[in-house]
Amino acid sequence: MSIKAVRRRGVSSSHPSTMRLLLSVALLSSVLQLCSAAPVRENLTCTEVNNATAGHLAIHHINENHDHGYKFKIDEVTEVDLKMVDNGCDIMLQLFLKETACHTISPRDFEECRERSLGERAVVANCSVLITVKDNDAKVTRYTCETRQELTNLEMVRICPDCPTLVPLNDPEGLKSIREAVTEFNKNTSNEHVFVLQEVGRIKTAYIMSAGMHYYAEFTLVETPCPRESRIMHEACKPMCPDRAEHAFCRSSYSQMNGLYSVECEFYPAKNTDVLGPGEQEPICPPFPSNCVPVPPPHGHGHGPPQRPPPTQEKHLHRPPFPRFHCFPPMTRADPALHPICPWPQRRVLPMPGPGCMPLGPKK
Repeated sequence: MSIKAVRRRGVSSSHPSTMRLLLSVALLSSVLQLCSAAPVRENLTCTEVNNATAGHLAIHHINENHDHGYKFKIDEVTEVDLKMVDNGCDIMLQLFLKETACHTISPRDFEECRERSLGERAVVANCSVLITVKDNDAKVTRYTCETRQELTNLEMVRICPDCPTLVPLNDPEGLKSIREAVTEFNKNTSNEHVFVLQEVGRIKTAYIMSAGMHYYAEFTLVETPCPRESRIMHEACKPMCPDRAEHAFCRSSYSQMNGLYSVECEFYPAKNTDVLGPGEQEPICPPFPSNCVPVPPPHGHGHGPPQRPPPTQEKHLHRPPFPRFHCFPPMTRADPALHPICPWPQRRVLPMPGPGCMPLGPKK
């Protein structure tokens, strides 16, 4: 097996007959971190509502608070309703958004991200956004969204029978493919530390005559303080604090018949690169246990609703019913194959104690 690692923005390639696994690593310049600043726009007032300005304020706020899955772009402002109130006005927007290929960990500004095509299984969202303007100061005060696949599986089969299908984020075979990809990633990179799975972005499946069922996964990794050459079990490694950890966004290809084909990753540098002093240890952030996922207390038991971990610590392995618990309160009707846009504002609470966790179970 031949492994090749490349630190550039492009993607390496090799003939499949000589290379079964390709690990392509791209390191984005930290300059990209400066791209997230919103460009200057005209002020939003109650005398005349500019749809573009209102939409721009809304989508920036949505992306800033969307801490899982992928960034979104506005496709259309479908409706604007203005209501005058004391010292200002309320502006209700109806937006049609499209999911981009940029994960929320990417430093790229959402406006630079490409939208997914129908063949890639595009995801859209219909959002109602309330903007309050008071004393000439405009702020988003509330929004709710319905996130869905642009076309259902049945609709896609009619126009593209061979296009892949999105499967739930906790699909067992899909998770198996990701585990193998993460293991291979940690074997064959020149990174100083072990990386662990942070979040499953999406999993697509397609049947290929020569290779059986094929799985195409997207996922994010986060750096841990565990040295890569140590004998520590990777499952025991906890992520570094979000600002001190390097992150990676990866795509993998895997078949049930032939196993792992490829892993391609894009690295995002840590925001805080301060060097630790002599004898100084890596700071510890309050972790959410890596061997469990949040579940609600049984009906009629427990004390109150399920508690939700801080957004920077809640992303880990997806097992039932975690994909639906990104939002609080949980969006029980959300498509398990997607990362829905959660309603805002949300009530933030502390992580659950041990009894509120559901073990991931042994690896297979």
